[in-house]
Amino acid sequence: MEQVWAVEESPGIKTTSCTTDRKEGGDNAPASKHSPDVVLLQELIQPYTRFMKKRLADDYTFIEGGKEGYFVGMMLKKSRITLLDSEMVEFPSSRQGRNLLVAQVVFRGQKLCLMTSHFESCKANAENRKLQLRLVMKRMTKAPDDVTVLFGGDTNLRDAEVVDVGLPGCVCDVWEQLGEPEQCRYTWDTFANTNLDHRHKSRFRFDRLYLRRAAGDGVPWLQPDSMALIGLEKLRCGLYTSDHWGVYCTFSAL
Repeated sequence: MEQVWAVEESPGIKTTSCTTDRKEGGDNAPASKHSPDVVLLQELIQPYTRFMKKRLADDYTFIEGGKEGYFVGMMLKKSRITLLDSEMVEFPSSRQGRNLLVAQVVFRGQKLCLMTSHFESCKANAENRKLQLRLVMKRMTKAPDDVTVLFGGDTNLRDAEVVDVGLPGCVCDVWEQLGEPEQCRYTWDTFANTNLDHRHKSRFRFDRLYLRRAAGDGVPWLQPDSMALIGLEKLRCGLYTSDHWGVYCTFSAL
């Protein structure tokens, strides 16, 4: 059994997805105890991207989903993940410049398609979010049978919006697959996270991971092992790394 993560290191693949605060200044930079294979990021800005590259470029391949304003990105551990190709897919109806970043990679001989995005923000933009979810699901289901597809990002989705769209039978919500662990239910929690002064407090599972396993003969079956929230400790400046919690997930290839 090969272990695989999406955000930490080991004899498998690790993955993490998190939204960073668009805040400049070195004192806001976190120190991490993790060494993930794959990091999926949202709301990056150029100063923070340069900060990370300066410290991590020897170990990680960086892919950026934009250059202006804030944008999504990926970090792939060079010693374990081989990047084959990447592309940006624009969301035609987005009013906030949102897109989908897609990377074709190989992990120990296994083909993976990695995706990240930052869906349309704010309650009023539900219809745009549902269109963006449909586009992501279409891309996931149309991938070749011998490719495992993993999407992780800040979806801003409410549960009712996902019900309206519906997930294809071949795609699973990793949190649900793991038995809906209560400690990972809320990735946006303004009761606990005090970075932003919200008058009305709320809790949502905005940050989600979706998995479409490969179905080809002899292709390893990717199985979620665990999920945890990260970024729960305040930095020296008194803020959290983000106004979202990060999601750390590990997988096994069976």
